Amino acid sequence: MPVTCQAKCGKRAVLKRPKTGDALCKECFFWAFETEIHHTITNGKLFKRDDLVAVAASGGKDSTVLAYVLKLLNEKYDYGLKLVLLSIDEGITGYRDDSLETVKQNRDDYEMPLKVLSYEDLYGWTMDAIVAQIGKKNNCTFCGVFRRQALDRGAAQLRVNVLATGHNADDIAETVIMNVLRGDIARLRRCTAVITDGAGSIPRVKPLKYSYEKEIVMYAYFKRLVYFSTECIYAPNAYRGHARTFLKDLEKIRPSAIIDIIHSGEQLTIKDSVEVPKRGVCSQCGFVSSQKICKACTLLEGLNKGLPKLGIGKTSK
Repeated sequence: MPVTCQAKCGKRAVLKRPKTGDALCKECFFWAFETEIHHTITNGKLFKRDDLVAVAASGGKDSTVLAYVLKLLNEKYDYGLKLVLLSIDEGITGYRDDSLETVKQNRDDYEMPLKVLSYEDLYGWTMDAIVAQIGKKNNCTFCGVFRRQALDRGAAQLRVNVLATGHNADDIAETVIMNVLRGDIARLRRCTAVITDGAGSIPRVKPLKYSYEKEIVMYAYFKRLVYFSTECIYAPNAYRGHARTFLKDLEKIRPSAIIDIIHSGEQLTIKDSVEVPKRGVCSQCGFVSSQKICKACTLLEGLNKGLPKLGIGKTSK
């Protein structure tokens, strides 16, 4: 027997929302999904009128949906934003070169300017060359650090006011779990923030903070958006993968676990007696850092000196 849309529009339901369990038709799902992102933007005051916003674009589902929805909401609610795409080429043969073609398709489909920066141009190294030096155990450390700074560099070159990233609810919940397991108090307090910035840095915002990964996939599918879905060839050994597996197991038992973990992270407070590193700028490159010399400069120095493991892991003073 056909199930009727629970939004009481009278249409036949075609999906069950992973986030709420509601049976909805396509149109009501689109409305709910887009409205929730709109509320995240307005309640969090992520943008100001006339802001130039760079959308971090990888060609994957999250950044593709983010670019599409931001363009749609900007026109629907008259945010008054100017949107551009910013993409980073890590230099991973058979992965990033293919996904960049999808980003170029997004550029044409959404009529947004695109800027591409490469690790090779910025650092003199590609991820393929780094993996050849370090192996596949710690490669995600290099890529994550370099990518974060590359986005800051690109945003600075574009002179944007805000950098929007495609971090979804699953990503943030995974990060909370990882930071709890690592005992990383500074990042634990920061990772659930919908806006993050530091001394002199361009603010980063997460419009998809409360959007479930499964719903992003469903939205992209029903909207027939073009995105790149192949996993990075170096990702299977990533530490995040273990947190992701744990979270997916929790979600099967309790779908609200993802949002519950995010809300738990938001409510955490730190005693005044606990010292937390303050974010400043690196003395070498001038970009955001909680140390005198940032992690990117430390890792790059190790690579250039033939000591690729320099800066990996915790060090004691």
